[in-house]
Amino acid sequence: MSYRKSSIRPFGTLAALLLAGTATGAHAQFSGDAGPGGQDKPRAATDAGGGEGKRPRAQRQVDVSPYLSVDQILTADLKNGGDVLTYTTVAVGVDATVVTRRVELSATLRYEHQFGLSAGLGDQDVISGLARGNLQLLRGLNLEAGALATRTRADGQGADNGIITGRSSNVANLYSVYAGPTLARKIGGLDVGAGYRFGYSKVDVETPALLPPGAVAQDVFDSSTNHSAWASIGARPGDLPFGWELSGGYEREDASQLDQRYEGKYATAGVTVPISRTVALLGSVGYENIEIGQRDPLLDANGVPVLDANGRYVTDKSSPRKLSFDTDGLIWDAGVMWQPSRRTSLTASVGHRYGDTIYTGSFSYRADHATMVQVDVYNGLSSFGRGLSSGLSALPTQFDPARNPIGGEVDPCVFGGEGGSCLNNRIGNATSAQFRNQGVQAVLSSRFGGWSYGVGVGYDRRRLLTPRLSPIANLDGIIDQSYYLFLSAGRRLDAESDLSLSGYLNYFDNGSPGVSNVQSAGLSATYSRRFWRGLTGSAGASLDAFDQNGFNSELIGSALVGLRYNF
Repeated sequence: MSYRKSSIRPFGTLAALLLAGTATGAHAQFSGDAGPGGQDKPRAATDAGGGEGKRPRAQRQVDVSPYLSVDQILTADLKNGGDVLTYTTVAVGVDATVVTRRVELSATLRYEHQFGLSAGLGDQDVISGLARGNLQLLRGLNLEAGALATRTRADGQGADNGIITGRSSNVANLYSVYAGPTLARKIGGLDVGAGYRFGYSKVDVETPALLPPGAVAQDVFDSSTNHSAWASIGARPGDLPFGWELSGGYEREDASQLDQRYEGKYATAGVTVPISRTVALLGSVGYENIEIGQRDPLLDANGVPVLDANGRYVTDKSSPRKLSFDTDGLIWDAGVMWQPSRRTSLTASVGHRYGDTIYTGSFSYRADHATMVQVDVYNGLSSFGRGLSSGLSALPTQFDPARNPIGGEVDPCVFGGEGGSCLNNRIGNATSAQFRNQGVQAVLSSRFGGWSYGVGVGYDRRRLLTPRLSPIANLDGIIDQSYYLFLSAGRRLDAESDLSLSGYLNYFDNGSPGVSNVQSAGLSATYSRRFWRGLTGSAGASLDAFDQNGFNSELIGSALVGLRYNF
């Protein structure tokens, strides 16, 4: 993180930095979803304009590039003697980066139609995109929004091969959007903050999952809406030798699947005590009440839950809503923040929430204007829908739009001048269940020796929550774990040509009985050259591998040649 220059002493600077996030600190303590960014770093305060903690904006830039592209793609199964498939893609899209005094926006949006040229490979339409923006309405009052359209695995237990081509299985089309205002102002010597966020997520199952024999389906997310509202008031050290903050909030999610409902509320009082020029102690105590409930699935004559054509449980609307999680009582946390310079910040805390002891922390280091390292340790309650809203809100408003050169899907990690973030643990498994989750994510973005590159790596652990007296109580307590690595790099070779590289590695440790783990990896490279004005030609190749017991392991090679015209 970076802050504007100030004339106050280093001791006072630390205190100001610690409380610069008062406007969203309330939400940080409240939000049950605590994935990377789920603690909602004080982005609203740093973007608000005015006051300590104001983030300097990048140089004014408006770059909106609509385009038309035509690609010819070939894929071949290199291990099992499978068919060689070819298809043609025609796409229209737009990439945008906007930075002005009041607006920051990064977006990549694309619609494509695939013409299947091989036997059995059908035509299909694909919509994909990622956007994140911030509009300063008034001093201290911002409107933030984000949106995602992509494809993901419908069931984490099933195969993930061919997620883009027409012969795919276990594919789900995912759409998610969030928006809401945030307020961060200093009024009469007090830091006042408030905010509201609305989120909506929808999953369309294109092809139901093929599961190993004996596997128990976890159910597939359908749709949900979520609302979060929070407010806080506090003061920085000055008249008192410590800072203080009072905060409160409310959050609710309603999911269509099994008429599921999450409802939580909280109130806390916190203090910040600087003990040196670079170190301060943090602490808070309060109250929280969280309930998660759902109805039972409909059962057939044999007492087996009924599934619809997409592999989802059919809701028994006559059944009462049963609780899968319920906590009510005292919460607290205690921690420390170390801020040796404007470029380095470390926080670590231990506390009691969700009826359990939790550990959280974050680290950020800006080595120079081009290099940023971020690490988040999280622990909380989440769901597919709330996780997406929180994950989108944690993305930077300035990032480099990037896509897989062969499939065209949006990269799961984004990188930019503000750092970056990854959505891997948000979109890797479209389960409908609520869950406790904890993990760690680290992101590095930099430029060196003519290359720009980014690396994202993480671990995520989920413990599913279902009612213990439900017909699907066998899913309660199942622990799924995922490990992921994503990297990308690119450089300009000369005035007219570019080279880009990317790779990924995913490992999904299934917790369901009788289900094997899933491993996948891939590499891709693309060369692009500008021929005339906005006309660019490209050639690319990729290699993707997949392995899971119960399925044939696969090694898929792909190649692409294409033309793109930017208007």
